[in-house]
Amino acid sequence: MSIRGRCFVAPCLFALVALMVPVMSGHADATESMTPLLLAVPDAPMPFMSSDGQVHLVYELWMTNFSSGDIAVEKVDVLGNGAVLATLDTASVASRLQPAGLRESAGTLAKSTQAMLFLNIALAPGAVIPSELSHRIAMRASAAPPDRQEFSESGGTVAVDRRSVVTIGPPLRGARYISADSCCDATRHTRAALPINGRVWVAQRYAVDWEQLHENGRIYAGPREKLESYAIFGQPALAVADAVVESVTDGFDEQTPGKYPTNISPAEADGNSVILNLGDHRYALYAHLQPRTITVQPGARVKAGQVLGLVGDTGNSIVPHLHFQVTDGPSSLSSNGLPYEISDFQITGKTPGTAAFDEAESNGTPLMVTPVSPSRTVKGAMPLDQLIISFASH
Repeated sequence: MSIRGRCFVAPCLFALVALMVPVMSGHADATESMTPLLLAVPDAPMPFMSSDGQVHLVYELWMTNFSSGDIAVEKVDVLGNGAVLATLDTASVASRLQPAGLRESAGTLAKSTQAMLFLNIALAPGAVIPSELSHRIAMRASAAPPDRQEFSESGGTVAVDRRSVVTIGPPLRGARYISADSCCDATRHTRAALPINGRVWVAQRYAVDWEQLHENGRIYAGPREKLESYAIFGQPALAVADAVVESVTDGFDEQTPGKYPTNISPAEADGNSVILNLGDHRYALYAHLQPRTITVQPGARVKAGQVLGLVGDTGNSIVPHLHFQVTDGPSSLSSNGLPYEISDFQITGKTPGTAAFDEAESNGTPLMVTPVSPSRTVKGAMPLDQLIISFASH
């Protein structure tokens, strides 16, 4: 059968999807079929322990619609060593599939477009961590003939990255900290894919914005636009490990809380910041520090628990907070986020979620918190999103 000439365009291409074309390559039983949806995992996930007691695999499945019609993704099976680990239905896919260059999700890939499916696979305690992941996609292709629009494809096979996860100490000391927009489904960080220097990076894949509650349960007490109204403003940011200072940025003025900064360039986004080289291609970023409070210089060696600077509201920041992340490179943008596990912390409560947190942050109203009593001590894990955390004093 020839696929040359006029028929090598949709919808003729899709007429061949269900037809197996013999391959003249010395293998009599070898076959080929059209795969209009291309699947790939550029960044293999690293398993890590989270504060829910489960091992998580967080990564992105790239989908490319190589056709002239829309493709609706109806179901995704994630397989570990060939066995189904998780299944995403149509609604779940629609909430996690993000077309390239957009921050809104959709369940359909427009013709000739690419999208990222953001995945968070949690393994039950004691489950075997798979060595390989693959994916099976059920879809509906509008460019195909009416009787052949429903079909499935498999692909996106990737070996799980079994490098050891870095264990760190706390970046702050004290109580009532909120792990805002933390792993693993917070869209502001986990899905912040950026095209930098010719490729797409997800540096904030495991980032967290640490904020803090006053004793009255409010994020700020007093005028919203006053920096000192915020509980976290001026808290010492601490080195999470013995490390070498990779870079320091200082000199940016504080923003006015409650007002979105404008005309912020990528170089200004972190505000006053410190990046630590933790070794083994792991780097820790502390962003939005107060001006002229950073106590270290590039090349200096620091000890775990050493004060690096004070939490502020500089750069691309709407309220005082500490943005913290670990990446595989010394840039806060052109690098990929890596998981980490904090050696010791306590969970004292949990918020209802991001919407309630955003309302409390905007209006200055008390944040509803469900107490965890007695508090739960966690060792060697990453704090998940919207927890109330206490760190021991050094």
